[in-house]
Amino acid sequence: MNFLLSWREKALDSINGLGLLALRLWVGLEFVLAGFTKLSGGLEAPEWFAALDFPAIVAWLPVQANWVAAGVGEMVLGTALMLGLFTRLSALGLLFITYVAVYTVHFDLGWAGWNQIETEAGQGFKVPLMLAIMLVALVTQGGGQYAVDAWRRWAQRFHTRLITT
Repeated sequence: MNFLLSWREKALDSINGLGLLALRLWVGLEFVLAGFTKLSGGLEAPEWFAALDFPAIVAWLPVQANWVAAGVGEMVLGTALMLGLFTRLSALGLLFITYVAVYTVHFDLGWAGWNQIETEAGQGFKVPLMLAIMLVALVTQGGGQYAVDAWRRWAQRFHTRLITT
């Protein structure tokens, strides 16, 4: 019976963190692609973006700076999230970008926002809300054992043991 219990624990230990890895990869890729889409058209903000009403915390920035900051932020923080590098901080930054996007673009389009913008995909706040919930999970849980953060913690403990012995 002990064999079965220890086998079960070893099996669970080996898959512990795979859910967080999958979540990081999925969410990070979504943001990297969104940032790439923004910046692939150039650093010049489109006209529709310039006409948006931004929240006070970023309204003082010029429109071009908001456009570039959103695109670069999505790409850099999305990549960091995929790697599990500064996972909680990266997720928090993406959560802020998501808040600004919902405030400026998505909320007024309603829940799904289907066919209200010239695209087949919905542009309402449903998808950003789902991404925000996933980001909250990463802020609270961290990146898991398959993240660069976990390897950094392991290396720090290893280095500390070497110094103290």
